[in-house]
Amino acid sequence: MTSGPRDQEGRDFSPLLARTSSVHCPVGPIAYDCVKLIFVRHGSAILLSEFGEKPVAVGDVVILGANTLCGSEPEGSITVTTLYLDRDYVIDQVFWQHAALLSDRLDAQDFAAELYSEPAQILHLGEDRAGMLMPWLDELVALSLNGISSDRFYRMQALLFAVLDVITPYVRTTAVRRSVTQCRVAHPSPPRRREFAPLRAEARQAVELLRHEPAERWTLQSIADAVHLSPSQLGRVFVDAYGKSPMTYLVTIRAEHLARLLRETELPIEEAMRRVGWYSRGHAARMFRQAVGVTPTRYRELSRQKTAA
Repeated sequence: MTSGPRDQEGRDFSPLLARTSSVHCPVGPIAYDCVKLIFVRHGSAILLSEFGEKPVAVGDVVILGANTLCGSEPEGSITVTTLYLDRDYVIDQVFWQHAALLSDRLDAQDFAAELYSEPAQILHLGEDRAGMLMPWLDELVALSLNGISSDRFYRMQALLFAVLDVITPYVRTTAVRRSVTQCRVAHPSPPRRREFAPLRAEARQAVELLRHEPAERWTLQSIADAVHLSPSQLGRVFVDAYGKSPMTYLVTIRAEHLARLLRETELPIEEAMRRVGWYSRGHAARMFRQAVGVTPTRYRELSRQKTAA
């Protein structure tokens, strides 16, 4: 199969990717810069995310917003099909779905944040209804194995829309009160031109700094200095690339590193917190719970229970 389109740096580019995998071991909390739809096909697991500590089984669908941490503890094993959706691609769908209320794509981004205010959800479709989706999911996986070829793009999009048509009624949304008049007053400018482009080098450099040195006492100014931008420029570039500010992104990275230390070492919890750059136990516990769904103490207990089993 022909590979999909490539960006200006020669990397495969696709707004949609589908993969089926089986998981037998615990997976630490990790976040992706995309929206994830996870369909449970076989087995069960305990998920740890912003919804807390919740079980999932066959017939369930997990929705994770971009940059939302999630980990899992399989109960034996679990097989899932995961759809990875580019954040900008999702925002475009929201824009066209609610075009009568929205004036441009920036407006759509704010609207989506309001409408889907829960970044982590578990949908209980049931085995029969979820079973209807499996042939579509299998075809999506087959079509995206080597990237989306241009001649199959619309087929993949049609399959995705068929899947979304089934699961969307189960998604929890927040009421958003808007009128066309209100939107026109708030956003008088015409829609901006939308185009695909690689991430700004400064955004990638900032992420690399934070990931390689999470324990550094970073400030927005120090990160901006390191990538040769002003703090305001860095903030705009970073939010465009990753959907959150550099300091919020740093919280995600520190939570990932702390989870790894809690799973893989016997370090006292306070020492593990210091190693990732958190020096107040109370603050660290709040940040970790917000990102992962459980406290560091509970997370270590779960890890040890799994190891003992």
